[in-house]
Amino acid sequence: MIVRQLVCRGLTSHLCAAVRLNLRSPKMARPSSDLTQFRKEFDKAKHIAIITGAGVSAESGVPTFRGQGGYWRKWQAQDLATPEAFSRDPSLVWEFYHYRREVMRSKMPNPAHLAIAECESRLSQQGRSVVIITQNIDELHHRAGSKHVYEIHGSLFKTRCMSCGEVKANHKSPICPALEGKGCEKRGCNGLLRPHVVWFGETLDSDILTAVEEELEKCDLCLVVGTSSIVYPAAMFAPQVASRGVPVAEFNMECTPATKRFKYHFEGPCGTTLPPALERHESEPI
Repeated sequence: MIVRQLVCRGLTSHLCAAVRLNLRSPKMARPSSDLTQFRKEFDKAKHIAIITGAGVSAESGVPTFRGQGGYWRKWQAQDLATPEAFSRDPSLVWEFYHYRREVMRSKMPNPAHLAIAECESRLSQQGRSVVIITQNIDELHHRAGSKHVYEIHGSLFKTRCMSCGEVKANHKSPICPALEGKGCEKRGCNGLLRPHVVWFGETLDSDILTAVEEELEKCDLCLVVGTSSIVYPAAMFAPQVASRGVPVAEFNMECTPATKRFKYHFEGPCGTTLPPALERHESEPI
């Protein structure tokens, strides 16, 4: 979704150290696009981490709000996705997020989302695990059926109270009545609700980052799907995994600044390249 240029300030010290380590890591040889060889790595992997970005959602027709398409009405999206904008005009910001929520109601998970969800379900029956670490806030992974999902930038369909901090799922349409004196439904609170998303200038939830790092430390295969690898801290996740010798496969429409650090690169739409990479092999137990 919206690009966030988040820096180390505010992150845990061990994550910042990982960034510095990866910046010094040597680049690998030109990545392979050999699907047969990738499948050999996939078949023996016990804990697979899949990192997804805006490219996956874009294939479902979700607006990315980048470049020339980065406007809503007359405002640039990044000018509304800030704590300062919400303080100045919460109604306007909620209008923007109401629009985004309504757009998402017409979008469906695409073959990439479905392939990931099917893979997670299938491998769980084999005693293997798949974790999805997504930068997207659209909940399409959940709608596809994925269970083990970390939404590091939050969700369009959750709200957070500005007073008590309570986070709740919210699929109401429209959501705007939350601004009409109702606010937080927690007894005795009635605080103003905001979207439970990470805005420009905000740091990510440290508990989620810690959980993500634990998953990345134990994974033995990592896939990077539809991400530009320029948005931090997510851009450091896969290079951090690659730096300890774990195979990393990138699925993207084009090469990224991190491509040469990875063992595999599969170019093209994720909905085309990912399903054959994750589908059940005849050698797998049924």
